[in-house]
Amino acid sequence: MKTRQPLQLHVPEPSARPGHETNFSYLHLSPAGAVRKPPLNVNPAQTSDLAFSLVRVLDDDGKAVGPWASEVEPTVLRKGLRNMVKTRIFDARMLMAQRQKKLSFYMQSLGEEAIGSAHAIALSDGDMCFPTYRQQSLLMARDVPLVELICQLMSNERDPLKGRQLPVMYSVRRAGFFSISGNLATQFIQAVGWAMASAIKNDTKISSAWIGDGATAESDFHTALTFAHVYRAPVILNVVNNQWAISTFQAIAGGEGTTFAARGNGCGIPSLRVDGNDFLAVYAASQWAAQRARSNLGPTLIEWVTYRAGPHSTSDDPSKYRPADDWSHFPLGDPIERLKKHLMQLGVWSEKEHEQLRSELELEISTAQKEAESFGTLLDGHIPNAASMFEDVYKVMPPHLREQLKQVEVRA
Repeated sequence: MKTRQPLQLHVPEPSARPGHETNFSYLHLSPAGAVRKPPLNVNPAQTSDLAFSLVRVLDDDGKAVGPWASEVEPTVLRKGLRNMVKTRIFDARMLMAQRQKKLSFYMQSLGEEAIGSAHAIALSDGDMCFPTYRQQSLLMARDVPLVELICQLMSNERDPLKGRQLPVMYSVRRAGFFSISGNLATQFIQAVGWAMASAIKNDTKISSAWIGDGATAESDFHTALTFAHVYRAPVILNVVNNQWAISTFQAIAGGEGTTFAARGNGCGIPSLRVDGNDFLAVYAASQWAAQRARSNLGPTLIEWVTYRAGPHSTSDDPSKYRPADDWSHFPLGDPIERLKKHLMQLGVWSEKEHEQLRSELELEISTAQKEAESFGTLLDGHIPNAASMFEDVYKVMPPHLREQLKQVEVRA
């Protein structure tokens, strides 16, 4: 009888561990301007090459090149840069506030600011985003008041969510920002359902769903793709591949031998793989996907290739599982510096204007923080009244809750 070789499992490993230099060759990059732009009504099977290449617009000199490059007004570009810088400064100040114990928890979007900033500009008023916990740039782009956001982070007396959500899990309906769920991947099926409802009502609004590379391993991801494909839901399905889940490399979720964009192709959905650190590429791809949805051509899946430059959260120490200087070697660079270089190349921006912008935003954010802190922080215990837990639950409060509310009010 022939002896058979013992079976073995393959366990993916990151391309570097602490103390070693990362080999980013696994990214499979394409030169700026090299990837074709298909028509809106493209057959899903004809986007298979786009799921493995990388849509890029900005070259190393800051010039916009290739078929995805289009005339974008300098005012739009400056707005995008402002949103990105604002997001980064906001993140830095809130991280500091968490270290000062003014809030319990925080998650930065350091290195990923271009994705939400450009995407929000490409959408229209009334479109609904179903984000995960690293899309605060969507809120910055939609000019949600900073005091409101900081009060929510601090769960204080002016917290619009009355302390019912974890910090960074915002909910701003008027800004098209659906309540963030701590259960990963649920936002994908929620967004598809919302988009289907919009179509059933013959509305004109589309939805946009967000998920990280790690959460693609959840079954909700695959369920959403099936329903989006079958019913041609007017939805954009965004996978932010920032290379890391909490402490596991993207290969653990299946990004080693293929791409996350390719999963869309497998479900019959046109799919793109896009440089998430290139504001112009993000803007162009977002516009393309939005136009498809509004034209009743169905969903689009986009994998945004980027890098989580900071910790997963304030509870994380990334130096335990990856090289400390990884981001400085990431080949797609810093999204803010890349757009800044492009604007300067166009002659509509300068170092002086950039520093002035930073100073203005520092003042705006610090002023908002002081105002928010006047309503309380985690340090001083100014939290929503206990009686508020009974509010906004039932339209008509049932008798047993009315009785419990009386007990709470008596004790207060």
